[in-house]
Amino acid sequence: MEKLKPNIFVQACPSREIFSRISGKWTIMILLCLENTPKRFNELKKAIDGISQKVLTENLRSLERDGLILRKVISSRPIKVEYSSTHLSKELLGILNGLKDWTEDSMKLILKHNENYDRALIEEQIRKSA
Repeated sequence: MEKLKPNIFVQACPSREIFSRISGKWTIMILLCLENTPKRFNELKKAIDGISQKVLTENLRSLERDGLILRKVISSRPIKVEYSSTHLSKELLGILNGLKDWTEDSMKLILKHNENYDRALIEEQIRKSA
């Protein structure tokens, strides 16, 4: 039997599930947040505005399972847990930083397109109802 090459466009291919996990907004933000320095759970929660404790926990577990972050238990009183990037995630971070930069650089133009689109839609609805 011939092995299939990874292809995210094939529903049964495991690469699709991996792609889905790493392309989630919270996953991307967590990885970007951990790029330069390890962080504890509450530091991550504070840095990523709007993420719930449950969602952060689920994403950290998934990222650890995928080998994209390292969870380190520090023996102290109280016990501390720290999360950091792995070699595997460093490769991905090059791509994610490009996406982050593009998003931030393009934000004003995209918001202007949204505004123009919405205005045209409203004007069209007004014409239709008149």
